Amino acid sequence: MKTFVTLALLLLSFAVQADNRTPDQIVTETAETLARDIDGKQAWLAANPAELYKLVDEVFLPVFDTDYAGRLVLGKHWRTATPGQRKKFIDTFYDFLLRSYARHVLRFERDKVRILPASSAVPDPKNTVVKSTMQLDDGTTLPVNYSLHQTKDGWRAFDVRIEGISYIQNYRNQFNAEISAKGIDAVIARLEADAARLNTSIDDKPAAPAAAGK
Repeated sequence: MKTFVTLALLLLSFAVQADNRTPDQIVTETAETLARDIDGKQAWLAANPAELYKLVDEVFLPVFDTDYAGRLVLGKHWRTATPGQRKKFIDTFYDFLLRSYARHVLRFERDKVRILPASSAVPDPKNTVVKSTMQLDDGTTLPVNYSLHQTKDGWRAFDVRIEGISYIQNYRNQFNAEISAKGIDAVIARLEADAARLNTSIDDKPAAPAAAGK
């Protein structure tokens, strides 16, 4: 599941200067750019973590609303966190995601992703969902939906749903009990430690979040 979350998130993340592109264009062009940037470089990127993280960061960060996503993940704990804790959590959570999922971009195959036509309904000017399917190795397809919202800088992504499961909701559920039991500073420290242990081996899986209470 994490592999597909990785690829789905990365499809959202094409660095752009023009702010007038539609959400569908962002997703489609991201897939094409990502495939081009990693073509023939998979082994080299796997052996050079710093370069892999740099590539993913440059592609991912400009159109992903990390502040909004972090606020949604913290949920009710956002209100009680200090401004410093909020910023630290957002930065640490992003770094954790980057290091956890970057290696899975090495498996990305553009021809296995299909962006579905936009709905004919009148679009919401502030929020939208871009739907797609991803073909798995066994030939079955996986529905992947990207949530984007309109900001002062244009459309920005903040969530992805794989088979109806939201990554925002998934992490919010994981962190809620842990923050309640240990506090947000302990969760930030754990995420920092988890990120520091990660490597980029193509065959490895990202570290699973530690269970609350352990």
